[in-house]
Amino acid sequence: MLRATLISLSESRALRRWAEKSSLGQKVSGRFVAGTQLEDALRVTQSLNAAGMAVSVDNLGENVTNADEARQSAALYKQLIAAMSARNLNANVSLKLTHMGLDVDPNLAYDHVRTLVAQAAASRPKNFVRVDMEGSPHTQRTLDLVHELHRIPENRGCVGTVIQSYMRRSETDVAALLQDGIRIRLCKGAYKEPPEIAFQAKSEVDGNYIRLMKMLLKSGIYHGLATHDANIIREAQAFVIREKISRDSFEFQMLYGIRRDLQQSLVREGWRMRVYVPFGTEWYPYLMRRMAERPANLRFVLKNMLRG
Repeated sequence: MLRATLISLSESRALRRWAEKSSLGQKVSGRFVAGTQLEDALRVTQSLNAAGMAVSVDNLGENVTNADEARQSAALYKQLIAAMSARNLNANVSLKLTHMGLDVDPNLAYDHVRTLVAQAAASRPKNFVRVDMEGSPHTQRTLDLVHELHRIPENRGCVGTVIQSYMRRSETDVAALLQDGIRIRLCKGAYKEPPEIAFQAKSEVDGNYIRLMKMLLKSGIYHGLATHDANIIREAQAFVIREKISRDSFEFQMLYGIRRDLQQSLVREGWRMRVYVPFGTEWYPYLMRRMAERPANLRFVLKNMLRG
């Protein structure tokens, strides 16, 4: 019930307008979003690198309404990839197809992503573009584009995607991605989907996450396990040790501002950690979906609101 409520709230335009303009909303977002400008994201990235953590940077935004907005979004990512290379940062980028204009002109969005992946592949050292997963209407198009781009020899290892364990189709999608050698970020999922295509019970979502996690860890391909769930993290660690899998063959991933203590302890223990760092003004839908993905995250947001 709480998860469904949070997802519904993420889609409220009136609440979004209030949250993004209010002082209370800005205070909350300051904990979980690096800032509004590119330089804010780069500054946070450098700080996390110094603490032994890699970074994935996401310019917040999706469902742009015209071609000019899509071009501006792509241009900002182009600047971001160039700055990461120039500053020798241990970081890559995450983007959404609808932010690149998928709902306006699919060909325009695909061209933007093709250009950005080519830029990442030509960087020295090579960089990486993660094409984020969105709601189910976009799932197949996202996967099709990632497969297409990864088949270009120069792009191999430089583009990947996200699989959500609450989707019933995910095991089939994982198998196809692994067959092509494509890197995956595994998460639980944070969009409202009907029971016929998505697991609804937490136990089912978690159980599928663990099944898919084991497929990824045994694949020999470098993947990311995106979770703040301590039980799942312990399960992954035990599996890696039991199967004699190298700790350097995968990474844990967590969100900026959530479970910093756990992030730091994993790094101290010799596990690889990547922090997902969002920036930009359109933070409200992002934050609400992150709480829906794991309602325990709501506790961290409330604590931040009450902090003096």
